[in-house]
Parts: sequence; C-alpha cells; structure tokens
Amino acid sequence: MNQHVDGELRREAHSGWLFLGLMLLALAGTVALFVCSGVFGSPSGPAMAYFIPGIALTIAFILLWMGFFNLAPNQACVLSLFGDYKGTSRQTGLLWVNPFYSKKKLSLRSHNLNGEKLKVNDQIGNPIEIAAVVVWKVSDTFRASFDVENYADFVKVQSESAVRHLANLYPYDFSEGEGTISLRGNTEEVARALTRELQERVEKAGVQIEEARISHLAYAPEIAAAMLQRQQASAVIAARQMIVEGAVGMVEMAIDKLSHNNVVDLDDERKAAMVSNLMVVLCGEKGASPIVNAGTLYH
Repeated sequence: MNQHVDGELRREAHSGWLFLGLMLLALAGTVALFVCSGVFGSPSGPAMAYFIPGIALTIAFILLWMGFFNLAPNQACVLSLFGDYKGTSRQTGLLWVNPFYSKKKLSLRSHNLNGEKLKVNDQIGNPIEIAAVVVWKVSDTFRASFDVENYADFVKVQSESAVRHLANLYPYDFSEGEGTISLRGNTEEVARALTRELQERVEKAGVQIEEARISHLAYAPEIAAAMLQRQQASAVIAARQMIVEGAVGMVEMAIDKLSHNNVVDLDDERKAAMVSNLMVVLCGEKGASPIVNAGTLYH
C-alpha cells in the first residue's frame, strides 16, 4: 500500500524472507541442473536441456539477490527506477523490492549539530561571539534526497546564517538596547525565535528542527574588558542607589520618631547636622568612628 506524506511517497516493500526461500530454491535448482548437464556429456547432446535452464536459474538467483535490503529502526530507504522516484520504505527487517530499483538509505534519527563560534555584531553594533546547538532530523526523505545536494551540509550552513541573523536582531544585554528582549537575559524567547527561523530555512530540505539553543555567548575579546568594567560600574551604581534610598528612608524615620516622641527638640541646624552624620554612617563603606562632642553646636 502506498501513501503520500508531503512530498514523500510511502511504499510498502515485500518481506524478504519469502524471496529468500525462492532464492535458495533457485540456487538448489541451478546446482542440480549444472550437475545433470555434466553427467549427460557434451553440450551438443542432451546436456543442453539442463544447461540452458541452469543459466536461466542463475540469472534469476542474481536478480533475487539484487532486490534484498534491510532497514533498522529509524531508517528509511529511498527507491528510484532509472532516476524516477518510486517511493520510500520505512519498514524494518529483511525486505525485498524490484531488483532494478536504486536504493538510498537515510537515517531518521535525531542529529546533533554543535555550531562553531561566530563573531558577529549585535543589534547596537557590539562585536560578540555566539554559537548554537541544533537538534534536527529528516522528516521528508524525498526533499532530503532530491531538493538539496547534501541535506546535512545544508542544515549546517543555514544554522550559521540563522544564528548571524538572530544576533543582529537583539542586543547582548537588555540594558544596552531599546527592546525588552536580549540575548543574555531572555534565553527561552531567543531559543524559540531561533528554532522558528531555522525551521523556515531548512523546510525545503525536508528537515525538522527539534531544538535550537545558544551554547556560547560572550563579548568579542577586543571589547570584553571594557564591557566588564561597564557591567561592574552599572552594578556599583545600582547598589549605591539602593543604599542611598534606604538611608534616606531611615533618616526620615529617625527624625519623625524623635519629633513624635518629643525626645529632643531639633531646629533646622541640628536636623541638618543629624542628617549629615546619619548619611555618612549609613552610606559609608567602612564603619564610622564616633566623636563625642562635649560642647554645643552654638559655642
């Protein structure tokens, strides 16, 4: 029974065990006929009646042998007759088809492509190094065999092209671009985008992309040191901002508590001095060394 699936024509091959029995019978008959031909003397006599059928059985044996092939699980065999595509068999075991068919085996197992490191520019022009891992398999044997020269090389080249294009669409870090998606901060979204684009590129080769992810991402060596300093500076600024915001809140709370509980009556000058001292204590990197003031602020 034949069935069309996309460009592929599924063809059911015959079980090879039946034809193996026929081949053994042909072999036994050939041997018997040639023995009889030798027993009955010269080819000009009755031996010809055994010799000619022996030749015919020999040819039949050879043809039967040419029709055999075997397939393991997750393998397929593309069948063609003098350049004309006849179908693809995905059965397993010992099989037999027309001996004049050309047979090309393809693996349907998942393949793992570990891409090389590529030096490209991200969305805002920073040179970066990027590489991807792609998991793929053949889904349409007709396209993989006849629409591209070499489907494995096709996937490799298209994956590099897709990774280059992907790097140009997003910034390395979300803080460096206007968008909300970055290569470093949104790995899942970037992986889905890479899978979609790569699937569109390799569709003509009958290949299915199962997964595509970035395996290496870094700034190019010539700007890596500068970008590291920039990231460190950004982290310091963010930490300082948080410390200052917390210190201001604590100073406000301290002054409000002192005034509300009538602990001390502070005028503007004393409040300014307290604020200055508290901010130094709270925002300083080292522990403050208190100085005991034995006088007053006014003398």
